[in-house]
Order: sequence, then structure tokens, then C-alpha cells
Amino acid sequence: MGGDSQPQVLLQLLARRWGAEAAGAAGLRVISGLVVSDRYLRPELHQSPRDAYRDSTELIRRFHRHGRLLYAVTPRFALSASEPMLEMCGTLLAEHEGLRVQTHINESVAEIAEVPKLFPWAADYLAVYERYGLTGARTVLAHDVHPTDSELERLAAGRTSIAHCPSSNAALGNGIFPLRRHVDAGVTCAIGTDVGGGTGFGMLKEGLQAHLMQRVAADGMNLDPARLCYLVTRAGADAVGLGDEIGDFRPGKAADLVYIRPPAESSLAEVLSRVQSLEESLAAIFTLAGPESVREVRVAGQPVHRAGEPIQGRLLAR
Repeated sequence: MGGDSQPQVLLQLLARRWGAEAAGAAGLRVISGLVVSDRYLRPELHQSPRDAYRDSTELIRRFHRHGRLLYAVTPRFALSASEPMLEMCGTLLAEHEGLRVQTHINESVAEIAEVPKLFPWAADYLAVYERYGLTGARTVLAHDVHPTDSELERLAAGRTSIAHCPSSNAALGNGIFPLRRHVDAGVTCAIGTDVGGGTGFGMLKEGLQAHLMQRVAADGMNLDPARLCYLVTRAGADAVGLGDEIGDFRPGKAADLVYIRPPAESSLAEVLSRVQSLEESLAAIFTLAGPESVREVRVAGQPVHRAGEPIQGRLLAR
């Protein structure tokens, strides 16, 4: 991928697939980037570090900090990225301010067992990313189902965040996220949606799945409605270094809002008509709400979707 004969054509294709052009035109806040990999994928999806550097640099130039767009350096994960590729990722971070990093760690026992074969010098999985400067306050690592105590301590000290993806962990049978160990260690955790192995992008459904998995965990935490709301809102903002701009209703923050109002005569509408507290309302929404209950979405205070109107049409019309 990314041969020298057609770099501009490739970049146009990458920009469209990434969605940066549509997101920028719509005013959406998106943090994303080109997934780079040079092994453990289909060969046609591999890039050389040189081509990955060239393409990533151009995408950063075109989209990073343009409007509400931010670029995330994205090695697929350590097994898919050779040491030269990871070094290239670190170089991008050194050359450009404000970039984020997203990848994953400790997803399965089998994956962890491969790390010392490919990186024999690494004390553990996290050490691979640490060597190349890919951890810190603007890094989000997905999964972390099987961390060591040392990794948790270093994640907390370096302010690296974890995206807990419960539907994916359950669907792939990789284990139950040790949320209590992370919280006790001081690691920032938020809810994520890994659609490659999960069941969709819906944060309400993902929050409910997190609650259910903690119910059966050996040392599970009680994820009451308030904590679930935090995990899918402010915690996510903190994880990507935007807690001062988004994530709650404090004055001066951007109004990126989802308006939940279920259809009349639905189960959720019936339950909400009988609740006695905000906590009961949140519990009902996490349990019963789906896409049919999303009445409106506003970005920076402006509507980008209303029920019954095509989302793509509204985005492109703005």
C-alpha cells in the first residue's frame, strides 16, 4: 500500500475512507488517523514504514487541528507493527504537536504470549509502547484485559488511558476487564466500542454490557447509572485530553449533545413515565434505549441529525 507511483490518489482515498473530509465539512469533532501495519495482516494492507510516514505526514498536514479534527497516530497493535514502524510512529509524535495515539494492549492471553517472541527485550506488553514514546496523557489503549501490576502502576504514573470495550471482549471470549484493579491503581478508564470484534457503535448498549460483565466478574465493580454516564461522557473526554472542552455541562464547554426521547408507547417511554429519580431515568435509558430513541444530535450546539431525516443528508447540507 502507498507505492510511490500514486501517492496523491492514495491520499485522496485514505481521506475519504477515514471520513476526515465529511467530518470536517460537517463540523464534527473527530480524532482518527491512518492505521499503520507491516505484518500480521493481509499483505495488501501492509505499508512500509517509509510509506506510512509519508502518508501520515500528509494527512496530518491536511487535517490535524483543522476545525475540530485531531489526528491520532494509530499502529494497529504491537504484533502488527515492526520496530521500525513503531519508531516511525514515535517520530510523528516528536514532529507534530497535539497528536493523539490509539492502539491496543493485553487483549488476549494468546496475543500476550506472542509479544516476547517479537520483542524479546520487552519486560511486558506496555514496555513495547513505552520504548517508542507511544504512552502518556494523550494515548488511549484499548482492552487491557490481562494487565500486570507493574503495567497498571506505569499506566497511572504516565496518565495513559484505557478504553474498555466490553462487547468485543465478550464476543471474542478474551476475558472480563479488571475494572477494579484499574481504578484502584489510578488508571483513567472510559468505555469504547471495538466494532471489529464487538456489536456496534452505541455507547448506551456498550455501557449496559460493561455493567453486566462487572456483575459476573470475580472482583467486579458496581456500575450504577451515574458511573455509567460518567464512563461514556466525561471519562472519554479526559481519555483523549479534551476534558477541559467537552464531556459535561459546565459553562464554556462545547455543546455536543444527544437528545434521548423514546417513541410513544415504547417500553422505555412507559418506564420513564413512572420513574421517581434521575438515577432511575438513567438506568432505564441504559437498559432500554436504542437508535429509535435518539431524537436529535447537536454538534457545537447545531443540529446534525433529527429523527426521521437522513443523517448523511443533514451532514452534507451544513
